[in-house]
Amino acid sequence: MQPRQLGWQDIGAALRSGAVMLRQARGTALAFAACFVLPGALLMGTLLALGWTPFLIPAAGAFMLIAPVGLAGFFGLARAVEQGLPLGAPAVRQGFAGAAPALWALALVCALLFMIFVTDAAILYAYMVGGEAVSWAAWLGQGGIARFVLWGSVSGAVIAGLLFAVSAFSVPLLCERRASLVAAVVLSIRIILGNFLPALAWGALLAGVTMLSVLLLPLLLLTLPWLAFASWALYRHVLPEGPTVDRV
Repeated sequence: MQPRQLGWQDIGAALRSGAVMLRQARGTALAFAACFVLPGALLMGTLLALGWTPFLIPAAGAFMLIAPVGLAGFFGLARAVEQGLPLGAPAVRQGFAGAAPALWALALVCALLFMIFVTDAAILYAYMVGGEAVSWAAWLGQGGIARFVLWGSVSGAVIAGLLFAVSAFSVPLLCERRASLVAAVVLSIRIILGNFLPALAWGALLAGVTMLSVLLLPLLLLTLPWLAFASWALYRHVLPEGPTVDRV
């Protein structure tokens, strides 16, 4: 399959299409997004209760490593919008049920990268900040916190960049069973490298909005489905509908 070029104007068009899809499927989309927001609220509440406030930033970044796993549900809703099908919970379930089994192999890769990042961040935190509770006011007076945020962000950006290149277009391809795992990953990386600057801007936009939304958690109820639908629209532009290939 031959991908189209990704232009700057395509990013704006995808964001507008994502907003339209969100309005059409908002009830189910918001309910499904709550499945991510509620555990996130529990995790952030735990970090705050323990006084690990500096860890909130890498925790927000870590969400980018597991977010691709949940995209199948939003993509099922997006297909239902395209085809004029009912937009309830069955559309979300079909998004997962209709995906190639290889999607779960990719999910394991996401989980592995997540564990690597969290482990590295925890080691950095223990070394640079220590185990004592840290208040928001203490951020200004501890150089170790600034170093932790800096190096934790660098580590997370590298891992998230690799995952973005691997998953940006392979996940929707696997959700539609249009390619095998290896072919989908190779094609995704080829698209990212072949459209490097627009793809970099798109990845930075996804990361920035998602991390800000995780830190302002209720906002994630809106931005998560919006960006998921926008990602689907961008995928549809770069890789228009084609033949289905039922391979793992």
